[in-house]
Amino acid sequence: MTVDPETASPAALRAVPGQRSPLPTTALPVSPPGGRAAWFAWWIGVSVYVLAVIHRTSLGVAGIDAVERFGIGASALSTFAVLQVLVYAAMQIPVGLLVDRFGPRRVLLTGILLLSLGQLAFAFSTSFGPALVSRAVLGCGDAMTFISVLRISARWFPAAKNPLVAQLTGLAGMGGNLITTVVLAQALHREGWTASFAFVALLGVGVFALVALLLREAPAGVAVVPAAGRRLAVRSQIRDAWGEPGTRLGMWVHFTTAFPGAAFGLLWGMPYLVEGQGMTRGEAGGLLTVLVGSNMVCALLLGRLLSRSARARMPITLTVIAATAVSWAVVLAWPGAHPPLWLLLVLLVVMGTNGPASLVGLDYARAHNPPERLGTASGIANMGGFIGTVITLFGVGLLLDTLAGADGAHSAEAYRWALCWLFVPLGVGTGMILRLRRLA
Repeated sequence: MTVDPETASPAALRAVPGQRSPLPTTALPVSPPGGRAAWFAWWIGVSVYVLAVIHRTSLGVAGIDAVERFGIGASALSTFAVLQVLVYAAMQIPVGLLVDRFGPRRVLLTGILLLSLGQLAFAFSTSFGPALVSRAVLGCGDAMTFISVLRISARWFPAAKNPLVAQLTGLAGMGGNLITTVVLAQALHREGWTASFAFVALLGVGVFALVALLLREAPAGVAVVPAAGRRLAVRSQIRDAWGEPGTRLGMWVHFTTAFPGAAFGLLWGMPYLVEGQGMTRGEAGGLLTVLVGSNMVCALLLGRLLSRSARARMPITLTVIAATAVSWAVVLAWPGAHPPLWLLLVLLVVMGTNGPASLVGLDYARAHNPPERLGTASGIANMGGFIGTVITLFGVGLLLDTLAGADGAHSAEAYRWALCWLFVPLGVGTGMILRLRRLA
């Protein structure tokens, strides 16, 4: 009897007599229970992730306000998002190690504290330096959420359900993005900077209490962290996770699929639509909800598809990359740099597939690593999209400043050439995926 390693779970690979597996055995239960208790634990964990997405995307609707409040240009504005995402990416491996060693509940509680403190400091900042530090603290807290929720899901749900649960987690996160786009954007207009961001910071109090009092991070009788004698050295944990080609493939899948939609929603979408396309803030905010809605629908569709067949991973990945590249090429090549509304809608719908497709990368990391290093491997894979986002945010910001007019304004033509930068990380990432696909 043989098992296809592409479609089988790690537990299935270990269970087949006569088939050699590179994965060490572990003390995890063969089949996690699922059921109501699993969904309840997931719901509590995902509430933290929704909060983190609200914090993460809050700058996306406040970019123009930040320019006025701090008296900065496009490259300095991009520094806010770049530093936040860079800290997030740099924290992925340390957070993965912490989750593997201490369990996701403690890591989630720490993340909530950092998110709240960072956002509260941002609310009261009046100069560039303190505001920049506060976004770094926020990025550190944000980094502790998603991997922790995935680890809770892996403890509670059978392996076949993990792709669907991961997509539902991303779907819930898009709910946080929707809150930012609709609610926070209006609050900034009515209540002002300090009151709006301070209220977002105080949301963490209720979520902290929910996790501290009600979260069970594993079924009864299952050890959450390995015994001291079974803990791997940090260097060995990272080396073994990185040495697995499936982990590296997962990182590059996440890198290439995640960054276009992330960079657009996190920072450059609102300025592009307002400054480059002449829309009002209300019109631009309404259009950005299309990106969020598409993301939510695609999360459900891709989750179902991946739960039925792991062979769908690579076709989904390459289709999303190709569709994103073609959509951006048509938009940027449109005569006069003013594409029609219907084409912008198509672009946003296509970019809505980016977030759900990026979770395929985490599925590769999960399927190719044993449970005792899932946090580390997921952290490595989850770095990819945020590294790509950093490269994109910074590159577009620098090009915009270079192409700015004498008064510092950015024309539609400037946005057209600056956003061509997207094709650089797209090309690099696609090449790495095709190379590692054969190895994994």
